[in-house]
Amino acid sequence: LPGLARGGTTLVVSPLIALMEDQVAKLQALGLRAERIHSGRDRVLSREALRAYSEGRLDFLFVAPERLSVPGFCEALARKTPGLVAVDEAHCISEWGHDFRPDYRLLGERLPQLRPAPVIALTATATPRVQDDIAGQLGLQPLRFIHGFRRENIAIEIARLVPSLRPDVVARVLASRAQRPAIVYTPTRREADELGRALARRFPTAAYHAGMTTAARDRVQADFLSGRLEVIVATIAFGMGVDKADIRTVIHTALPGTLEGFSQEIGRAGRDGKPSRALLLHSWNDRRTHEYFFDRGYPEPEVLQRVFRALPAEPARPEGLARRLRLESEVVEAALEKLWIHGGARYSQLAGAQLVARGREGWEPRYRLQREHRRSQLDQVQRFADDHSCRMAALVAHFGDREDRGQACGTCDVCDPGACLVRTTRPPTPKERAAAAVVLESLRGRDGQSTGRLHAECAEAGLDRHGFEEVLGGLARAGLLRIAADTFSKDGQDIAFKRAWLTSAASAGGVLFTLAAEPEARASAPKRRKKGKATKDKPSRRKPAVDSALADALTAWRLAEARRAGVPAFRVLQNKTLSGIAAARPQDEAALLAVPGFGPTLLRRYGKRILALCGAS
Repeated sequence: LPGLARGGTTLVVSPLIALMEDQVAKLQALGLRAERIHSGRDRVLSREALRAYSEGRLDFLFVAPERLSVPGFCEALARKTPGLVAVDEAHCISEWGHDFRPDYRLLGERLPQLRPAPVIALTATATPRVQDDIAGQLGLQPLRFIHGFRRENIAIEIARLVPSLRPDVVARVLASRAQRPAIVYTPTRREADELGRALARRFPTAAYHAGMTTAARDRVQADFLSGRLEVIVATIAFGMGVDKADIRTVIHTALPGTLEGFSQEIGRAGRDGKPSRALLLHSWNDRRTHEYFFDRGYPEPEVLQRVFRALPAEPARPEGLARRLRLESEVVEAALEKLWIHGGARYSQLAGAQLVARGREGWEPRYRLQREHRRSQLDQVQRFADDHSCRMAALVAHFGDREDRGQACGTCDVCDPGACLVRTTRPPTPKERAAAAVVLESLRGRDGQSTGRLHAECAEAGLDRHGFEEVLGGLARAGLLRIAADTFSKDGQDIAFKRAWLTSAASAGGVLFTLAAEPEARASAPKRRKKGKATKDKPSRRKPAVDSALADALTAWRLAEARRAGVPAFRVLQNKTLSGIAAARPQDEAALLAVPGFGPTLLRRYGKRILALCGAS
């Protein structure tokens, strides 16, 4: 609407091809002149779109952020000042965002060429910190319109459940026709495939993930949008650009990585305004899984220091660095990437080889800050899952919605436990009743105490912190307590904690409350194999041999791509992925996507060239 009101051509920078294609199609269906330029389009069509833009024959031109690094592209855009520049999914521009895209950082450098066009940045998942970073990166003195995070028609339910019980619970929830259409998010491709096959025996279901070919993913998405499929079981690769109004249920079968991602994913439910549900199943093991991948992607600063000190002052080949430091090659590769991002490593090329040298000092504080922020995102998700206050109010507060009054939603598992689909209750044990009585009595003496202090007062009840939190949750759901988040500063850091407050319903009488109970499995558990019994031969775990000639060819190609883009070679293709391709020698898209670390984005950019190097016809 702002673009149409201003007239001229609106230039839209959008990071996702699926989203771009969907928006262009809808604008064209409305009779508007819209085109797009991205890596998935034929060059002839992209050149024609650019020509139409230059001649003023478009209302909207969508471009992918990586196009901004193509020599001459921004200059071509700048020959005609757009009526408006719109940055979509603007959280991707911030290193504090949940879906940071390095290509988006180029926008701050390129926008001056397009002035005096006004700029708007749009996102549904920007915390106040991300909002500040967006404004700084784009050079804006922005008017901020932060609102609309509350979704009155989505009831959020969170249940603690061990992984083995989750497939059966998902099937039971979706067995009700009222809960479909639905999206089920799983943490891995393998789980998406397995759960998709299991659900497909009950109702029209398909899996969707980055390991599928483009054609297969497009077919699944089209079938879901048309209603031929009722359930999609997917990794987070699915959803952006999908605007299906009647999705009734969104289920997460594991703890999400960020609250921003969770909010975006559940927001795909109930766009028609009708009652919908978001269900999150989790356990303590989920956090450990996230911690494992966090440590791999963000090594300890001490590890980066070791790698930094081992780098030569003059450019040299990085081969052998992992062996000398006695570190895993993947850890060293991650450390080098982070050092490069923060200035601690310098890359160059000479005689067809990638060289690296020690960069500048002073990289560590910024890296520590980024690493702590990423870890804090995991902490935020865990606190949200374990919280005892209204789920929707907590999400709204996380994003700093300035127009929201902060009232309870009345429909989530905390506000309305009787409406839960999965979460069940049990009576408290004598120890739990005793702890609850101590909590209420202590708060009558001094209201608003920290939950840590209250736990210490309940020491005689013999409950660990986890058991004590369950009691607080029961009291909150019974309307006897209000639990509120708070912070205090220590050594320059904000430390989060919780306070408990009595409600008007809390009286000096008896303590009536229930506690959450894990649902029981209705499907029989898989039988364990007895020792000594013959079993089917398992597939060999031996890794296939790497084709050295193909590895050399891929390395030379990767180096040329890195030189053209002006980035280190690992930003084109990770070493582990390159070795996986050289071992698998894929002959088609499906086989290439099966290589760990190779996804749709890499397929669009480099798939044809890599398959040609592998000898595919």
